[in-house]
Amino acid sequence: MSAQPVPESSADRIVEALHGVDRAVDTMRERRTNDPESFGDKIFKTVVPSLAGLAFGKLFEMAWNKGFSKAHNPGKPVKHVVKHSGTRRNATHGIGFAIASAAFGALVAQLSERGSQALVDRRHRHHH
Repeated sequence: MSAQPVPESSADRIVEALHGVDRAVDTMRERRTNDPESFGDKIFKTVVPSLAGLAFGKLFEMAWNKGFSKAHNPGKPVKHVVKHSGTRRNATHGIGFAIASAAFGALVAQLSERGSQALVDRRHRHHH
């Protein structure tokens, strides 16, 4: 006669599931304990680059629009404008803005991420 394994009871499955949750909680607690950055540090490192990107993006847009309007409207309105050339100029303006804005946004994001990380690192060095 061969011995067949006894099927697990519901209580055994529940206990095993609770042990799994306990192991997961222990792992998360260990990661949090070993992580030198606080929740505030992580929020700071997320919020600062986002706000910097928004602020500098808006400034860039305003400067771009001001420069574009001065370049194409030096003071006197043009009386005989061909409709298609204006559309083409607006499309070129839009593409140029998109490219310049993306490059400027990437630069601002990179610099603000580095700056916020440097501030957090500096704060950790002074507190430890």
